[in-house]
Amino acid sequence: MSLFQSLAAAFKGGASPRVPLARSFASPWIAFDGGGPRAPFEYGQGVRRAYLDNPVAQRAVRLVAEGIGGAPLVPTDPVLARLVGATSAGQSLLETLASQLLLHGNAYVQIVKDGAGRPVELYALRPERVSVIAGTDGWPSGYAYKVGDRTLTIPAIDEDASPNLIHIRSFHPADDHYGAGCLAAADRAVATHNAAAEWNRTLLENAARPSGALVYDPPDAAGLSTDQFERLKAELAEAYGGHANAGRPMLLEGGLKWQALSLTPADMDFAELKAAAARDIALAFGVPPMLLGLPGDATYANYREANRALWRLTLLPLASKILSALTEGLETWIAGAVLAVDLDRVPALAEDRERLWAQVGAAAFLSDAEKRDLLGLAPAAPQRKGRP
Repeated sequence: MSLFQSLAAAFKGGASPRVPLARSFASPWIAFDGGGPRAPFEYGQGVRRAYLDNPVAQRAVRLVAEGIGGAPLVPTDPVLARLVGATSAGQSLLETLASQLLLHGNAYVQIVKDGAGRPVELYALRPERVSVIAGTDGWPSGYAYKVGDRTLTIPAIDEDASPNLIHIRSFHPADDHYGAGCLAAADRAVATHNAAAEWNRTLLENAARPSGALVYDPPDAAGLSTDQFERLKAELAEAYGGHANAGRPMLLEGGLKWQALSLTPADMDFAELKAAAARDIALAFGVPPMLLGLPGDATYANYREANRALWRLTLLPLASKILSALTEGLETWIAGAVLAVDLDRVPALAEDRERLWAQVGAAAFLSDAEKRDLLGLAPAAPQRKGRP
């Protein structure tokens, strides 16, 4: 029995009592200050820092989302295939849901129905705009979608006990209603990587070395007056600051000398710190660092092995979660249909599938029907006998 069928049975009465649920303040995408030294995580700012400003995080998310969005699916019910494969408001459904699960930890799919109550479109809602409306027992009774000052309430189930919205969420050990996204875990690594990139850019603007020291050493050991100091500082900033003035010779007056400074090995640790932060970002999103072009990572023997690991450890589990949730949510209208990735048509898994086919084909103790079942194939159609 699906979640929506359980909810319908609970409203009609006669169902066994359910344990109550509670809303927790431990969700990583809710700005809640627990009194600790760490600033609260805010999803909007986190997305801008990671997906819009950080190349490693954006590439990791796009690599996973585009892989799931373009994964070949096994043949299924034509209506179900059309609903899942169609774009809504210019966005691919599976790619959008995968991105939202990675970043936010929650994905909400609104089932748009026609006048007869049948689904005609699946639309992925912005997860940061959706809030769960809990009933008296804590279980979701509806969802609130808020845009600016407008709030739309979407009941969990319709009058005919059919679902209006499909909620897909990642596991959260401390919250009954919302899932935990990868972005919260990668937020510190993203901030470190962005800070290192800003350090690198600033260093480049200063001729790729720290500014030197302008030393005033007059014979009488007198110091500069306030006006002299301010004038000298303004002239330096105007004539020698910025990358456009890199390498420009400096003309000094009497008593002034330039003392050049250099980077120490400890100052150069930011380069290694940036690479370590990039690997942490890739780890949070489940992408092998080799696929992101990160230097110094020799975990995988070659690119092909890393691509196979990406599919086995990240893409297939996430695709299975999304496709299973969509199948369960649409079961009211399309019973018995199955959504799954066609493993035989995934190029990265070709070697694994070839090895499996060879092993199953060489098993003489298995019948043809058992071999087809092990390979995930439909039973063979019975052959017609010829006329006598």
